[in-house]
Amino acid sequence: MAKRLIPSLNRVLIEKIVPPSKTNTGILLPEATSKLNSGKVVAVGPGSRDVEGKLVPVCVKEGDTVLLAEYGGTEVKLGEKKYHLYDDHDILGTLHD
Repeated sequence: MAKRLIPSLNRVLIEKIVPPSKTNTGILLPEATSKLNSGKVVAVGPGSRDVEGKLVPVCVKEGDTVLLAEYGGTEVKLGEKKYHLYDDHDILGTLHD
């Protein structure tokens, strides 16, 4: 369902990553330990135009895991899932293993 939405300009569609509430052995984790605000990039717009009219591409690509600001983005519900639309400049960085 998310593949049907193509963000415009420099917007990025992100599915937030919900951290597990308990470990594999069944130990419940407190909310404070899982506060990292991250998400997986689902779709990316083509980019925005600069003053001269040249296309400035978005700095992330589909499949990237990104670090997000605590507040921001627009919640979008597609089917049963919730996604968030962020501007390119609202993404703080990419996370790598």
